[in-house]
Amino acid sequence: MDSPVKDIAAGATAAGGAGAGASTAAPGASVRATRLGPVALVVAGGLSVQFGSAVAVLLMPRAGALGVVTLRLVLAAAVLLIVCRPKVRGYGRADWGTVVAFGTAMAGMNILFYQAADRIPLGAAVTLEVLGPLVLSVVASRRLVNLLWAALALGGVLLLSGGGFDRLDPVGAAFALAAGAMWATYIVFSARTGRRFPQADGLALAMAFGAVISLPFGIVEAGDKLLVPSTIGLGLCVALMSSVLPYTLELLALRRLPAPTFAILMSLEPAIAATAGFLVLSQALALTDALAIALVIAASMGAVRTQMKRVSALPPEV
Repeated sequence: MDSPVKDIAAGATAAGGAGAGASTAAPGASVRATRLGPVALVVAGGLSVQFGSAVAVLLMPRAGALGVVTLRLVLAAAVLLIVCRPKVRGYGRADWGTVVAFGTAMAGMNILFYQAADRIPLGAAVTLEVLGPLVLSVVASRRLVNLLWAALALGGVLLLSGGGFDRLDPVGAAFALAAGAMWATYIVFSARTGRRFPQADGLALAMAFGAVISLPFGIVEAGDKLLVPSTIGLGLCVALMSSVLPYTLELLALRRLPAPTFAILMSLEPAIAATAGFLVLSQALALTDALAIALVIAASMGAVRTQMKRVSALPPEV
């Protein structure tokens, strides 16, 4: 893995920051923008994907869980292929292997998660799923303080579950945990894809591969329901909010953000999902939910501050 610290220190050019390279900017402000840029990308991606998931819940009665996954991936792949027009020549076997692994993880993560959401409450599904990135942060981290932030985030995630994992449908819980494992895999191969392919080309190719994987499942479950214009319209909304925008932002962020820090930032997902559920699906928040959200946000902020201090301590040439 290329040095993420060098990527962070290099600036926000990969994300297309408007102020990058402006000679009139104050050095301190430029450094702060450089450090916070990847974090902002991850948070924006989380907001988009969770509000998109809330829309997907509204779409499930029309197309089923697998039908929603197919609409999401197929339409997202179409948009990315049209916009990016990725080149398919000049890449080696390892490059294509990374794309295949990324696309498989993407499809598996979506299929498993929507199967979980079809059996257990959405909040519990997201809570269980986020354990995958948390485990990744513990395994990948080489600093003791990151284990502390991961433990704090895990406490918030468990509190958000309401202590009811033992009462959940075991099959649904298993799907959510499996989705978490695929999410961790997605993080690893998203970072590798971002380094091997320019812009979002690798993402577009991986999305297309994931769409091919999901297509038979969606056709079997939903059939011609996938062709209803209103269903396609909602599916396009889900595709843009839950796939195109967040995956692109996360891919750009992972070029300049270490995987352990990114994984802990993913702990924000249950909090964002709870907010989306409240605003879109009228799902009320209990006091313990609010406390859990506070713990998760505190852990994410701690992880970011730790990474920022680490970059500040490095000499300019690193």
